[in-house]
Amino acid sequence: MTSRKVNIMIIVLAAVVFLLILHHNLLGLSDILKRQGSDVSAIGFQRIDFLPEAPEEKIIVDVPVVITAVESRLGGVIAAINSISSNTQSSVTFYIVTMNDTKEHLRSWLGDTKLKNIKYKILDFDPQVLEGKIRADERAKPLTFARFYLPDLVPAVEKIIYLDDDVIVQGDILELYKTPLKLGHAAAFSEDCDSVTSKYLVRGAGSQYNYIGYFDYKKETIRKLGMKASTCSFNPGVFVANLTEWKRQNITRQLEKWMELDIAEELYSKTLAGSITAPPLLIVFYKMHSSIDPMWHVRHLGSSTGKRYSIQFVYSARLLHWNGHFKPWGRAASYSEIWEKWYIPDPTGKFSIIRRHTDAEGAK
Repeated sequence: MTSRKVNIMIIVLAAVVFLLILHHNLLGLSDILKRQGSDVSAIGFQRIDFLPEAPEEKIIVDVPVVITAVESRLGGVIAAINSISSNTQSSVTFYIVTMNDTKEHLRSWLGDTKLKNIKYKILDFDPQVLEGKIRADERAKPLTFARFYLPDLVPAVEKIIYLDDDVIVQGDILELYKTPLKLGHAAAFSEDCDSVTSKYLVRGAGSQYNYIGYFDYKKETIRKLGMKASTCSFNPGVFVANLTEWKRQNITRQLEKWMELDIAEELYSKTLAGSITAPPLLIVFYKMHSSIDPMWHVRHLGSSTGKRYSIQFVYSARLLHWNGHFKPWGRAASYSEIWEKWYIPDPTGKFSIIRRHTDAEGAK
């Protein structure tokens, strides 16, 4: 046997011995891993029994607000929109309901001022829908009735805020939007008999309480409703509406029915305290509406030229409403300095606020 063959045999035997030793070691390692159980994985990492929660995604809420725009009151619309957008971090879409003669003026006022970046849509209101439903003296104010047709104006929206143009918002509008509505209620209003705002009336300001005095209770149609004249009223200038429920109950048609009945039977009082839309709403929503936080509708600021509430209370209110004859852009308005904080001068010069000192300067 040559030396070369001997060397080959030695190499083969050494390889066999190495493989046997390696096989033995691997079997031993397998037994060790089995004894350690499932707490240690085959690659030596500890099993994870806890996973940290993923951070919650913030849900972006878009707050839809409907407001009507009449040419002669356009300054009020601008001030209201400015106050809302300035006091919230939320996304707000303004649905501005108007007529043809106001559109361009409105676009100029919004586009040429600090409001140019707000989200808004200008909606047309067709006064023909009121044909046969309102009296001759009410036809001069067709936009007043736009609030009756909210689902037609904004069909894709489920919940919305309606505001008159003579308001200022000092709080975060998202808070008002989150007003809870009870099951089966299509809207939430602020009642005129709340005790919260009443205790802040200044001496001599008169009563805060308003009752349902809009109806002619001699009429059988009204008597059948079973509504007591002592029932507390509500103001329809600020409300939150569930439009899904509104459509389900066909609220718009109910309101139209009571408009038509008034034309036929003269159901409503001739002294409507400045609100021609209140009677149908009071009937349709009688005992079927939710309530708004009273601080979100401090009203009657336009009922007189005097100070109705303490100035501290007015500044703490979330929403101020100058309902009544004395508007904040007029000659003799209460708390006009608060309203003026949010007013943006008209770049076209068509609209200007009226003040007593302006009249005096003009007379010189």
